[in-house]
Amino acid sequence: SLIIFLMLLVSCSAVKRKQFAPCKNLVLFFHDIIYNGNNAGNATSAIVGAPEGGNLTKLASMFHFGNIVVFDDPITLDNNLHSKAVGRAQGFYIYDTKNTYTSWLGFTFVLNSTEHQGTITFAGADPIMQKTRDISVTGGTGDFFMHRGIATIMTDAFEGEVYFRLHVDIKFYECW
Repeated sequence: SLIIFLMLLVSCSAVKRKQFAPCKNLVLFFHDIIYNGNNAGNATSAIVGAPEGGNLTKLASMFHFGNIVVFDDPITLDNNLHSKAVGRAQGFYIYDTKNTYTSWLGFTFVLNSTEHQGTITFAGADPIMQKTRDISVTGGTGDFFMHRGIATIMTDAFEGEVYFRLHVDIKFYECW
C-alpha cells in the first residue's frame, strides 16, 4: 500500500495546472496629485488621516506610515495628464509599513466614456518599491458586470511626493 500511495503521489504532482487566458484586457492610466497646502485647484487627493503630531498637508516621514489618503483621480487612455479623461479612480490608500514604502489600496474605476460604461473595483497590497505589483480585481458593474481578474500596476512617473501616475494593465479572467 505504501508503493501505491507513492505512485499516486508522483502521478498527482506531475499534473500541471491549466493556464487560463484572459477573456478581456484593458490598459489605463490614473494620475494622483496630492494636496500639499498650496495646490487646492489641482489636487485630486488629500491626506485624511495622519500619525499623531502629523498634519494633513505633508506626508509623514518614516515611509509615510500611518497616512490615509482619499483620492478622486482622472483616468486616461494614455500617460498624458492632460488627455481627455475616460473616468475617475476613486478610493483610498493607507501607508501601512514602518520600514519601507508600501500601501494598501481600495478603489474603483468609474468609467463613463463612449468605449466603456461601468465600474471596476480593486483591492490589495501595493509594495511601491517593486517595479510591478498585482492587485485583485474583485468585481464590476455595467460593461464589467461581475468581472474578476488581476491588475498589474506600475508607477509610470512621479514628481516628488505631490504627483504620481500609475499604469494599470487589467486582465479579466471571469467575464459575464
